[in-house]
Amino acid sequence: MSEMANTDPEGVDGVRMTWNLWPRTKVDASKCVIPLAATISPIRPHPDIPTLPYAPLRCKTCSSALNPFSRVDFTAKIWICPFCFQRNHFPPHYSQISETNLPGELYPQYTTIQYTLPNHPSANPNFDPNLQPHSPPSPVFLFVLDTCMIEEEIEFVKSALRRAIGLLPDNALVGLISYGTQVQVHELGFAEMSKVYVFRGSKEISKDQIMEQLGLGGAARRTAGGYQKGISAGGFAASGVTRFLLPASDCEYTLNSLLDELQTDQWPVPPGSRAARCTGVALSVAAGLLAACNPGTGARIIALVGGPCTEGPGTIVSKDLSDPVRSHKDLDKDAAPYFKKAVKYYEGLAKQLVSQGHVLDLFASALDQVGVAEMKVVVERTGGLVVLSESFGHSVFKDSFKRIFEEGEQSLGLCFNGTLEINCSKEIKIQGIIGPCTSLEKKGPSVADTVIGEGNTTAWKMCGLDKSTCLTVLFDLSSGDRSNNPGGAYPQLYLQFLTRFYQSPDGQLVLRVTTVTRRWVDVAVGSEELIQGFDQETAAVVMARIASLKMETEDAFDATRWLDRLLIRLCSKFGDYRKDDPSSFTLNPSFSLFPQFMFNLRRSQFVQVFNNSPDETAYFRMLLNRENITNAAVMIQPSLISYSFNSLPTPALLDVASIAADRILLLDSYFSVVVFHGMTIAQWRNLGYQDRPEHQAFAQLLQAPQDDAQIIIRDRFPVPRLVVCDQHGSQARFLLAKLNPSATYNNANEMAAGSDVIFTDDVSLQVFFEHLQRLAVQS
Repeated sequence: MSEMANTDPEGVDGVRMTWNLWPRTKVDASKCVIPLAATISPIRPHPDIPTLPYAPLRCKTCSSALNPFSRVDFTAKIWICPFCFQRNHFPPHYSQISETNLPGELYPQYTTIQYTLPNHPSANPNFDPNLQPHSPPSPVFLFVLDTCMIEEEIEFVKSALRRAIGLLPDNALVGLISYGTQVQVHELGFAEMSKVYVFRGSKEISKDQIMEQLGLGGAARRTAGGYQKGISAGGFAASGVTRFLLPASDCEYTLNSLLDELQTDQWPVPPGSRAARCTGVALSVAAGLLAACNPGTGARIIALVGGPCTEGPGTIVSKDLSDPVRSHKDLDKDAAPYFKKAVKYYEGLAKQLVSQGHVLDLFASALDQVGVAEMKVVVERTGGLVVLSESFGHSVFKDSFKRIFEEGEQSLGLCFNGTLEINCSKEIKIQGIIGPCTSLEKKGPSVADTVIGEGNTTAWKMCGLDKSTCLTVLFDLSSGDRSNNPGGAYPQLYLQFLTRFYQSPDGQLVLRVTTVTRRWVDVAVGSEELIQGFDQETAAVVMARIASLKMETEDAFDATRWLDRLLIRLCSKFGDYRKDDPSSFTLNPSFSLFPQFMFNLRRSQFVQVFNNSPDETAYFRMLLNRENITNAAVMIQPSLISYSFNSLPTPALLDVASIAADRILLLDSYFSVVVFHGMTIAQWRNLGYQDRPEHQAFAQLLQAPQDDAQIIIRDRFPVPRLVVCDQHGSQARFLLAKLNPSATYNNANEMAAGSDVIFTDDVSLQVFFEHLQRLAVQS
């Protein structure tokens, strides 16, 4: 068990917290510096989670589910809710329970348990009696394809789409929209000849207008019902939607011939201009088409975008090529004329998609920006996937795109139409969630006054979620005095996460209930206990997420200074030292890695936006906010492994001193994986030593990091970029940018022969730590 715990810090529950012991009062919590937060991976698969074939019992006061922490009176057949202390009677079908005959949900080890719920009307939160499917809803994939691209890129996209269509389950419904200066909705149900509905790309069109023009409005629905009795594909009432969305098995031939005919946008582009591309309208038309589906169907709009939107709503740059696409500097100086308007437009689209329960996935491939920063709001609020690459021919796009449709080990476990509800002990308030979800504005006693991220609620909507989705919940404590509060007498606090979602392939409605408990500690008596419960990795990721959010929502927010002050306060509070004596400063092992995480976070792409475009920054932050703690920690502080002749592969310090002429280094920074050959190794490789039979060991040394890189790449989404480079080569910058600059041109003469220097004015970790010690011990 302990070994399992070491390899899987999230355990069965998929929950990690910044503090595993909680201070009792609001004042004590504020002195902890790092906020009280939990990260939850709501549907992460685990072999030890049982599934029960019935619905859970719910408390009649606070509606939390029966769980192992409920107190049970077996003779009176009553259970007491640990959240609100309400006494609930067991229903008749629980009459046989006793201490030796427990139902699954009361087993102490089943703190996380799944229930499969019947797929009937009352189980669907979006139930419309006229549109209820009798069979589980089929997943819908609506491809929205940009055609303002060069011939070569279009061919890459077509081959990726053909491959995807071949991988789709037979019952999945497929649709195709292509766009350039105008939007074309392809009718797939008419195989005899290709039939297309065209929308102008220059002006905004309402959802009702789109449905009316496609013949899917109220009137069309009634006439269709006259001659198409019953339920059509995908469980839609006959609404005519089946002209545009067909089961993959029925329209594979039609789709492939459509793709064969598809050409680059024929609209003339004057010299010195950008192509007129109406991405905003195309996505709006896609959302309008899906509005005619049964709300609550698992539908994904998969947008393949190859350049910036220059036409109609959602425009991010003018058509004149001499106008550059907005940069971070422009956004800071409010000199990006289209930005706010585009974000507002996409906020409206996000609202529509969330109400329909549909997802937007974004695959952006271009050498310049395409508007990911503006579209971030839709992708995040609908729980969509996002992949950014330089070309549709690049492995980052091709392999990531394939992963969406794969089944088995490689599957992403895509689920749809989820909701998350959180119940907590009386003293605890919820400030909000950072991550891919939308607030459902469900008020209650647990809602805090301050809002961080998606707040003001105890329930959230997740239109799309997968097995790596991870949300950060931020908590506060009520300011009331604990002594006259009956709950204050209890030594434990409880949190319960209820996630209701549809599983994608079979459309089964599932409810997962995770109930966790932690202990209250009295900080006044001693903070030693509190320190033991600190999770520095989780704390580093939570601080990175809060800093990223503040950088986006607060004007003139200086993230570096904010993180520095926070770290100084933390070290002042929890370090051991004599006043004004920096040399006496030591940190408890529970905190010892945290300063290093903060050092790397300050230098990371989340805080330093220089050299990155707003699109790249938005992309990095979206992934930081949705990945589990282990992955997010690698984004902040990459891992480095060293390979050499005389030892097994060993973890190396993330420092320029780790570079040696006779070593190979493997750097995993999440977004890219770098295999870096020292000078001597590179020379021997170029001379072909590895091909000689007597140098078998050298061949194996060269191959080992490549194999390990492939293992990392295979399990990750989006697929990272693989960089293979040599010391002093141009691509070595991918490694050098992530290393601690302990050797720069200022102290190069002190370094050992064969090691490298980094040309930078950045401070090294050692200098950073010296400053930190000096400031932390100041009286």
